Amino acid sequence: MLGKLYPDKYLDSTYGIDYEQMYREGYRGILFDIDNTLVPHNAPADERAIALFDKLHGMGFATCLISNNKEARVKSFADQVGATYVFKAGKPKARGYLEGARRMGTGRRQTFFVGDQIFTDVFGARLAGIHAILVKPIHPREEIQIVLKRYLEKIVLFFYLRKNRRKS
Repeated sequence: MLGKLYPDKYLDSTYGIDYEQMYREGYRGILFDIDNTLVPHNAPADERAIALFDKLHGMGFATCLISNNKEARVKSFADQVGATYVFKAGKPKARGYLEGARRMGTGRRQTFFVGDQIFTDVFGARLAGIHAILVKPIHPREEIQIVLKRYLEKIVLFFYLRKNRRKS
């Protein structure tokens, strides 16, 4: 039951992902959440995010931002990092993820997703059949509805981490 909520990987940061390894594994497209995944909530793209996207594009990755946010927020960020985007994506519904993959020209097996929330980001990617990487939030300041979901996420993460410890 909880399996659809479990990420394929759980890492400290978007900026600590081994993108070279993901490329060697055959991935060619990356879907990103924005807020608290790439930058703090509602922040513009910073030097670190811009450098990351430059590096990814140089490696041959296509990138797409998928967000439940309005177009003004998502387009502005996408323009700064040179990515395509899907706004009001309806996460966790699969359609936004699949549309992002379509816009990048990649299939489910060549695409992975990076986000900071289990119930929208990871669950949606899993529903779409896309590899999901969960990262820890960049900043503790969040909207109240997200703060409340974080308590439930702690329960899911407890079981996820316990299951993965047994595998080791």
